[in-house]
Amino acid sequence: MAAHVDSFGQQFRERLALLRPFPGRIEFSIRLALACALTTLVVEIYQTPDPALTAYVAFFVMKRDRMESVIISIVLTILISLLVGILMLVATAVIDQPLWRVISITVVSFGLLFLASASKLKPLAAIIAMIVGYGLDLLSDAHVGELATRGYLYAWLFVTIPATVSIALNLVLGPPPRRLLEQALAHRLALAASLMRNGDEKVRDAFEETLSEGVTGLKTWLKMAGIEKSSPPTDIAALGHATDSITTILLLVDFVDRTQSETMPPPLRGQIADTLDEMASILRVGGYPVDVAIEHGEEDLPPVTATLLADMKETLRRFTERPLPELPIVEAAKAGFFLPDAFTNPDHVYYALKTTAAAMFCYAAYLLLDWPGIHTSFITCYMVSLGTTAETIEKFTLRILGALIGAGLGFAAIVFLLPHLTSIGALLIVVFVVGLVSAWVAAGSPRISYAGYQLAFAFFLCVIQGPSPAFDLTIARDRIIGIMLGNVVAYLIFTNIWPVTVIRRIDPGLVALLRRLVDLTNATSRSRRDSLATDAAGAMGVISQDVELAAYESSRIGSPQFRLTARARAIRHIRALMGPLLLLSNEQSAASRAVAHRLDTLANELSSGTRLVEVTMPPSQNGLPSNTGKDPRAPCTVDGFVMADLEVLESAFVRRGGG
Repeated sequence: MAAHVDSFGQQFRERLALLRPFPGRIEFSIRLALACALTTLVVEIYQTPDPALTAYVAFFVMKRDRMESVIISIVLTILISLLVGILMLVATAVIDQPLWRVISITVVSFGLLFLASASKLKPLAAIIAMIVGYGLDLLSDAHVGELATRGYLYAWLFVTIPATVSIALNLVLGPPPRRLLEQALAHRLALAASLMRNGDEKVRDAFEETLSEGVTGLKTWLKMAGIEKSSPPTDIAALGHATDSITTILLLVDFVDRTQSETMPPPLRGQIADTLDEMASILRVGGYPVDVAIEHGEEDLPPVTATLLADMKETLRRFTERPLPELPIVEAAKAGFFLPDAFTNPDHVYYALKTTAAAMFCYAAYLLLDWPGIHTSFITCYMVSLGTTAETIEKFTLRILGALIGAGLGFAAIVFLLPHLTSIGALLIVVFVVGLVSAWVAAGSPRISYAGYQLAFAFFLCVIQGPSPAFDLTIARDRIIGIMLGNVVAYLIFTNIWPVTVIRRIDPGLVALLRRLVDLTNATSRSRRDSLATDAAGAMGVISQDVELAAYESSRIGSPQFRLTARARAIRHIRALMGPLLLLSNEQSAASRAVAHRLDTLANELSSGTRLVEVTMPPSQNGLPSNTGKDPRAPCTVDGFVMADLEVLESAFVRRGGG
């Protein structure tokens, strides 16, 4: 295996930190656990087959805001109707012919998984894959036409029951997307205020994580709020301005935190922090801050401080600006159903082939072993399939951990709890409690969420065995063995057959990021600058995740000369550069043109194969890298800060090619 960028202890602490609460996490976890419990109640009342899987589908249809949850539930109901229709036609043709039944399972699996990977259905790929696996599992067991028809009608209920529960629950308890957007903006402003007051290491870590997240989720809520039409268009447009400005505010605060003694005196930092806290308080109660001002002139301040203060004032003004009602919201042109690389990128085909191969191996295994109890291995292969080798390895670890914890809780519940349960209400409480724990983990970062999904899956399969209380440990044992087998088979196939390395995305991503910084430096309008800064911060977060994932890959899959630590440090150098670069982009001076040229040169060199090496930045007093103000060559001006950080970034490039 490749050497990890961080030590195991540090990684463990980082994963543990991902379990800390954030605005809306407990509310979403309770709502998701309640959806699992209510779905269990419905399936127990009507005694539909596979109640555990039906309850588990709630994890896929429940989103943090009510509008997206309702849309996902409706879309999945339509999809399951179409899929059931396709599978019923296939079943009618091959039900009495075992060989053709196997062939049809393989062909249908490949076709539907290709669509899930290469089309706009990709965000729903996981649930589509699970539905496909469940439907094909029914097809493999069907030997009589009437039973097959009944089975597929139950398969339709398998999705429509949790989808209906989700719609009803969200219409009653689901938070509107606008509220979630306001809370997220308030959370970011409050973190920025804490950091301006010399926040501790926990605040700094939370701030860095929030900055790396970008605003994709915020823009989704903004879009959902527009679709919901529960708020005036002017309010949605104002929140759009705030979303566009928040990253700029965070980057400016990050710059101040890295260079406190050189850029801003403590009284002024405190005044800005109070302003940010006041804005956060207004957003938390559902209001919108207007007429926000920092009562401090720019006279008698060092050049960089005056520039920074003026830029912060203007950014806060734009944040609180309420546009006129007649201003239209321009939407991007809609693309087709298939992704641009659907028929040119072989990874979509590889994904469908590898997932199908893993599932068919498990299918053949439990048939040859005459062990139908482990049929969960077949369905598991569809649930755990991922695009790259690094993702597969990381998620494999999380899923095995989650499955073991869920299985342990499930066996303990069967032995110690279920014999004493005397009503359906008691069972629902058990499902709710474990669902709450699973939902809390699943609601977090993708770096831990898969453990929550697998915990719930394993526990539900153990405890919810049928329409009545069941204490059969053999059934639970076989289902857990099936989950483990499916995970192991998918892991072995995805890491050994056509492995897709995440490394190949890193350098192109860095090149694109550098070119965004070139555009940022050349930006002629503040709105264009804010948009580019937001895109760059989001891209930086994606590349950072890829670097962390790449540490899971062996040199056989990646490249033995590929230095992950060098890429991680380059990202930190770029991040240190972004704050002063924002200030420089306002000046349109000879210095900004020179910086743009040097950044463009770095992008060209990296794209042509120039090697990155590990170069450290002189540490600042707060432990974050900084080269500003410490270097006597760097005067306390915007140009000086930019040039100093740019030189550190340039020194990481070896201009003799290779590696």
